[in-house]
Amino acid sequence: MTYQERLSPWCIVRLLPKMQRIVVCRCRKRNDAIAHLQALKRLNAGAIYEIIFDLGD
Repeated sequence: MTYQERLSPWCIVRLLPKMQRIVVCRCRKRNDAIAHLQALKRLNAGAIYEIIFDLGD
């Protein structure tokens, strides 16, 4: 995990078939992640998104 990724621990991930996922966005604050998630759901209602806190390794 890079230093830049450690600065933004809140992630929005898109869940894909076969237990795969894509990190769509990284945010520093949970409120920013929630706002971004709401916008993503409005734009693409068919996709499944989740907010996670990524501690890294």
